[in-house]
Amino acid sequence: MPRAVREQQMLDAAVQSFARLGYRAASMDQIAELAGVSKPLVYLYLNSKDELFTACIRREAKALVDAVQAGVEADAPADRQLWEGLTAFFTHTAQNPDGWSVLHSQARTHGEPFAAEVAAMRAEIVAFVTHLIGDAAREARCDPHLADREVAGLAQALVGAAESLAGWANDTPAVTAREAAATLMNFAWAGLENLMKGVSWSPTGSARETTSMSGPGPR
Repeated sequence: MPRAVREQQMLDAAVQSFARLGYRAASMDQIAELAGVSKPLVYLYLNSKDELFTACIRREAKALVDAVQAGVEADAPADRQLWEGLTAFFTHTAQNPDGWSVLHSQARTHGEPFAAEVAAMRAEIVAFVTHLIGDAAREARCDPHLADREVAGLAQALVGAAESLAGWANDTPAVTAREAAATLMNFAWAGLENLMKGVSWSPTGSARETTSMSGPGPR
């Protein structure tokens, strides 16, 4: 069997073991047995348990980022792009629950260098969402100026919400990827749509009011 194919078999087995047993409880013996190879062969290909876990994180992270980016049609309206990206995200995490568990649960809780690998993946998704929100908002408002910090904060909030919702959706069998995406769209889009029109919420006075981002709005 070609080395690349054999290595993917090992990674498949490792992802399943790490996700279901946890990083510390999963053993190289179990992974080798699940992959249908000898333990020395696992060490020959991937050197150590740490390197095997890192390889799993990198593979699953790349697959998730690729899925989200491929799911968005660049020329679509802003709300459609966000919907497509969220649907691609929730579809991938639903179809690959073990991979998502490795990224979202296992890697983040076992320190460096694993957490750094996940942080790099998350930064790539946040950058993609930041670009999407920023471009859409500037185009909708015909305004070349939008606070980078504000757009970055919105992207962080949206990605964080998607991560939490993915875990909930995977633990709730009746929830489909499209339903999870719709839930987040209903939660986030009304606010994003207002921002794209130059309207933001302001805690002025004793009640909630909306003001133009370029100055006070009508009262």
